Amino acid sequence: MRAIVEKRRKCTGDDELSVMASISSVELNYLVFRYLQESGFTHSAFALGYEAGINKSPIDGNLVPPGSLITFVQKGLQYLEMEANLSNSDTDVDEDLSVLQPMDLITKDVYELRRMVKEKRKNLRKDRDKEFEREHKGERKRGRDKGRQEREKGHVKGREVKVQIHDEKAKTDDVCGDKVMAIDQDNKFTAKNEGNGVASEPEPMDISMTTPSLNTEFSSSDVTILEGHTSEVCACAWSPAGSLLASGSGDSTARIWTVADKGCRSRNGPANALVLKHVKGRTNEKSKDVTTLDWNGEGTLLATGSYDGQARIWSTDGELKTTLCRHIGPIFSLKWNKKGDYLLTGSCDQTAIVWDVKAEECKQQFDLHLGPTLDVDWRNNVSFATSSTDNMIFVWKVGESNPIKTFAGHQGEVNCVKWDPMGSLLASCSDDVTAKIWSMKQETYIHDLKEHSKEIYTIRWSPTGPGTSNPNQKLVLASASFDSTVKIWDVELGKLLYSLNGHRDPVYSVAFSPNGDYLVSGSLDKSLHVWSLKEGKIVKTYAGNGGIFEVCWNKEGDRIAACFANNTVCVLDFRM
Repeated sequence: MRAIVEKRRKCTGDDELSVMASISSVELNYLVFRYLQESGFTHSAFALGYEAGINKSPIDGNLVPPGSLITFVQKGLQYLEMEANLSNSDTDVDEDLSVLQPMDLITKDVYELRRMVKEKRKNLRKDRDKEFEREHKGERKRGRDKGRQEREKGHVKGREVKVQIHDEKAKTDDVCGDKVMAIDQDNKFTAKNEGNGVASEPEPMDISMTTPSLNTEFSSSDVTILEGHTSEVCACAWSPAGSLLASGSGDSTARIWTVADKGCRSRNGPANALVLKHVKGRTNEKSKDVTTLDWNGEGTLLATGSYDGQARIWSTDGELKTTLCRHIGPIFSLKWNKKGDYLLTGSCDQTAIVWDVKAEECKQQFDLHLGPTLDVDWRNNVSFATSSTDNMIFVWKVGESNPIKTFAGHQGEVNCVKWDPMGSLLASCSDDVTAKIWSMKQETYIHDLKEHSKEIYTIRWSPTGPGTSNPNQKLVLASASFDSTVKIWDVELGKLLYSLNGHRDPVYSVAFSPNGDYLVSGSLDKSLHVWSLKEGKIVKTYAGNGGIFEVCWNKEGDRIAACFANNTVCVLDFRM
């Protein structure tokens, strides 16, 4: 912002304070856009950037420091307050000028502010005069009481001696009490200062189930760190076949890693990774950020979605097979159908598109949403669900122009939708702090899950229950929230089974192991936890050097991948 104002000042050649630099709508839009980005309001930033044409703005973002909008507003309010205060003829230099509240400065003009300042100072003077009068009254009262105080001095000294004896006894009792407390709490507290008998409580894990033991950390031999990305890594996915791992980053690339066996630790990412460039030449063009990716069922093709609105299909050897262009906004979600003949994309342009992969063309575009499409998920090979910032969920079928089902009930943006393994129940989660379960057999939700206290970012079904390889295990749903918890739900009863409270910051991703026995969670607190749902405790944990955006299991269930905000991908060997 400083760069923008300085440029305008130099162009006008006017350094006088009385001549205010103006700001254009383009510059203001850019400041708001940057504020949304810096505050983590990703979807709102996408929408504003697209509608305002931020990518076409002539402003050099490198010249605008972080927090410019806040600085700009604060300086404006300071100037307005200064103008309102210094324009009063009765201003006393020894008075505090901060007599106005921020909302006064925002909602009132300078003339009204001046009147408020004058009135405020008048009241301050009255209060000061009253205080002066009270002080004089106090002095006169103290004079009258002086004689009485002298007479009672002897009695006071006697009372002080008694109080001192009482205090010494109390101190002795307190020390004894401390010793008893330390013994009573021996199983809960550890004394850090054995010498002085002071017991202190360790840092709480805040886990509602069993506290993890000290040996739950992944050993260094079980950790492989993949380096090579030059920006945050926001998506990762294991290939259904083989040991290939895909990752997508803000550096305009996706990468396909060949992950070595346990013990072959790699710190040279580019050497064992295929780099899938989404822009020629520069690799930091923000409009090419890779936002989402997905393998087809056979593991032979990788699809990536980008901020530029294009979907790309790659072979396992890094060859770009197809570029699918029709969206006019960033792609937020992307999924293959089970058969592998259709690719489904959801975009900020408020539409979803089914692509015919073999024909390399748009099969059908669906455009009923009134806000950006945030998530998509296939029910079967020809029908799917979409969710949006417009609070709505639609179920579509290829070949039909209208939704075959409409689910309305959320009061906030619907961040994620997921079909259960049988395709009979649809789960959704929202900024309205609820998750809901829907059935194709009725119009309204069958369960409203309300135990979270903040926005729910994502949900996952367990790979268990009827129609799965684990039919004897109960079908459950996991939800991850900005309230730092993961919750496990009984979907048959719509009841909370477990609240997993091991994280300290928003949880962005969860994933069930292939057998459904374990759940892995990743958080912005830089930690990853593996939970045993049978034992009800954390069995493994890993602390990285950046917030975790996504976690996933390989097909065998013996490896976990996590992608981090510090530009790395981490592979953890999990063999209990």
